[in-house]
Amino acid sequence: MSLAARTPRAPVVLPLAALAVGVAVWWLLSIALALPAYVLPPPTAVADRLVANPDLYVASALTTLRRIVLGGAVGVLVGAALAVAVVEVRWLRRALVPYLVAARVLPKIAVAPVLLIYVGTGEGTGIAFVALVAFFPMVVSTVAGLEGVPEAHMDLLRSLDAGRLATLVHLRVPHAVPDAFAGLKQSTALAVVGSVIAEWLVSTEGLGALILFALEDVQVDVMLAALAVLFAEGLALYGLVVAAERRVGWSQTGGAPGPGQDRSDAAAADRRSSQTGAR
Repeated sequence: MSLAARTPRAPVVLPLAALAVGVAVWWLLSIALALPAYVLPPPTAVADRLVANPDLYVASALTTLRRIVLGGAVGVLVGAALAVAVVEVRWLRRALVPYLVAARVLPKIAVAPVLLIYVGTGEGTGIAFVALVAFFPMVVSTVAGLEGVPEAHMDLLRSLDAGRLATLVHLRVPHAVPDAFAGLKQSTALAVVGSVIAEWLVSTEGLGALILFALEDVQVDVMLAALAVLFAEGLALYGLVVAAERRVGWSQTGGAPGPGQDRSDAAAADRRSSQTGAR
């Protein structure tokens, strides 16, 4: 029996144990190597920064969170809507999908100067950049889910004279739920990254700006404290998406996912298995 199977609440306990080990190794290295604080401060120094000035980190975290939520929501909603349009309108699919796929390999930071020129240097630029990085994973994953309906299911609805709207609502959308959640998880992670980059470019507020200012002043303990808060914030947002996915309770086969496997991953694996068997 594996360690994960023998550990109670392994998805929670094992990551926390890994975090504790990482912090312990960090603390031991800071002592053993006797490095100055501006190179590698001990964990206690970072914790002291958080305790000494919590208002700074809370305010910065809320600013970053607002940008993530606003920009991420715009990117996800536009991506999901465009995915439906692309699947339902064939000429639109042929016109846009090649560019949507190709644009994924384009470094999004390369688009930032364009946004600065045409949107400006205000809050709108930061939100637009976050929306941009969240948009592509959502649209590509949702298109894959909407188009991955088995042909036998489509034939069944055709035999019942189901219209395009009924097919979309009752077949394509339910089938796309696992893929849409997979895209949403990618978009959430990238929205956090996009918010930090946006704050480096156009903002003087938020965790990204705080990290940049701390780097300029060689305040490594402040920088690491801000990184710790950003890590916790990103983890919490990702956890909310996973919780929502489990709340939906979607499973293509009605079975539960295996240990450490999300429902979207399990459903995608089940679809691949069924398609392989059909072939």
